[in-house]
Amino acid sequence: MNKDEAIRKAKNFDEILDIQYGKVGTEPRNEFEEKAQYFVISELLKDARREANMTQEELATKIGTKKAIYPGLKMASAIYNYLRFIRFSNMDLDARLIYLLVD
Repeated sequence: MNKDEAIRKAKNFDEILDIQYGKVGTEPRNEFEEKAQYFVISELLKDARREANMTQEELATKIGTKKAIYPGLKMASAIYNYLRFIRFSNMDLDARLIYLLVD
């Protein structure tokens, strides 16, 4: 059975991910999971930035980077690393994003 057939016969989303990217813990799956997390963070950040009435330039300046890298995964990666640096262990991700935008 080829990959397309296996995906069509998959019973749930986890099986599709296993077929497409490998089992949890493999390098291709880890890379996919990391990119997926960056995407989620970038969408949360976009929403939070808009709610704070900040421009992309203002946010880029706030985290010490250039607007040129704002779009896509590079900015999400920069934000993720910044939020890890803050390390407010008692705050969830949304709270840290709000802190970043209003600080």
